[in-house]
Order: sequence, then C-alpha cells, then structure tokens
Amino acid sequence: MEALARLHLTVTRAYKVNPDINFEIFIHKVDGLSDDHKIETQRDIHQRANDDLADAGLEKIHLSFYLTSIYDHSIFEAFSKVVQKLILQLPTLENLLNIFISNSGIEKAFLFDVVSKIYIATDSTPVDMQTYELCCDMIDVVIDISCIYGLKEDGAGTPYDKESTAIIKLNNTTVLYLKEVTKFLALVCFVREECFERKGLIDYNFHCFRKAIHEVFEVRMKVVRSRKHQNQMQKNKRATPNGTPRAPL
Repeated sequence: MEALARLHLTVTRAYKVNPDINFEIFIHKVDGLSDDHKIETQRDIHQRANDDLADAGLEKIHLSFYLTSIYDHSIFEAFSKVVQKLILQLPTLENLLNIFISNSGIEKAFLFDVVSKIYIATDSTPVDMQTYELCCDMIDVVIDISCIYGLKEDGAGTPYDKESTAIIKLNNTTVLYLKEVTKFLALVCFVREECFERKGLIDYNFHCFRKAIHEVFEVRMKVVRSRKHQNQMQKNKRATPNGTPRAPL
C-alpha cells in the first residue's frame, strides 16, 4: 500500500509537469510467486492504481505494468518494450524483419542492442521468454570469446565489429545465427537445421536487410541534423523585417 501511495504521488506530480509523459511501472521481485499469483497480483495493483487516479479525476492517464525478477531476463524484456515505444522507426524495423524471415525460412529474429541486450525490434510472431534468454546468452558468449581470442596481444581492437558472426547448433535441430548489423546492433535468428542448409540465401537476404537498416537510421540522422540546423537558424535570426538589428530586450 505504501508503494501504491508513492506511485500515485509520483504519477500525479509528473503528469502536471508533462501531460504527454509515458508511465511504465515495474513490479519487482515476483520470482517467489506462482504464475497464477503473479497475474492476480499484477491485476490487483493495476486496479488499485487506476482507482486512485480515477478518484483524483485523472482517469485518462495510462499506466503500463511489467513483472520483473532478478533471476531471469524479464527485466531486459520489460526495458525492451519500454524502449520500443520511443523508437519512431519501429513499424519500419518490424516490417523489414518480417520480410527477412519470410524470405529466408527463419522462425524468429531479434534486432539487439549488443551492450544492454535490449531488443529494439522483432518480427510479428510472439516472443517466447526462453527464446529471448537464449539470444541474450548467445550475445554474452560471442562477446566473451571475442574478448579472449579476438583482440590483439596489446589489447587493441574491439570484441564486436563488422566481421562479428556466430553459429550455435542446439540439440533440438535449431540453429542460432548472429550477424553484425551496426557497431551497436546485432541480428539474432532462430533457424531450423534443414532451412540453414540454404545459408547462402540467408546471407544474401541479410545483406539486403542490413543495407535497409543503415538507410533507415541514415534518414533519421538527416532529419535530426536538419531540425537542429533550422532551430539554430531561428536562434541566430535576430533582425527585424527591414534588416536592422533587433534591439536587446
């Protein structure tokens, strides 16, 4: 109840400052609860928080809730969903992933931030927690091995670069395939062994996908630079319509 009271106070104060703010609520330490109890607890907290907002006349505020635990990757998945809401290009990224997997015989694909292990996009098929955890573990393995064997004797180089790639065959006829997309992003795919026999096709489609991803973010950077330039021009425009300098206020 104390946490709910603090949540209500924080939400109402933040909303007064910025009515457009997104509220993402993490319910921590749920590992000691059964699956049914987790859902029941989340529903109860959700209902109480919304009731408190309704009593304050703020029923139009939307709260998103996530169950997390330190003993699994739920915190990473929760942050992934939060970050995806902030990515304007998300529909484009999802569409590119859907096209890539449908033409490559791939079952599931994630676009990961390598450092944080947050996936910024995935295809439209449902996300399975075990699948996501395997992808996170694969990234750890690739970085760890690269740090040991991929650097020069003087420590020069980076453990993750444009040559980074990895193949891990699981014991259930599934192959994990990792490829570098940018210096920050990696594509991790789940492929059936029989489909992975067409690796040449997968690599060609990946090359097209990688090129498209770079173009998407290049357009975004051009838009950002253009907006910054326009804002700077407006700040520097200190003259009246007849061309004489504007007097300082």
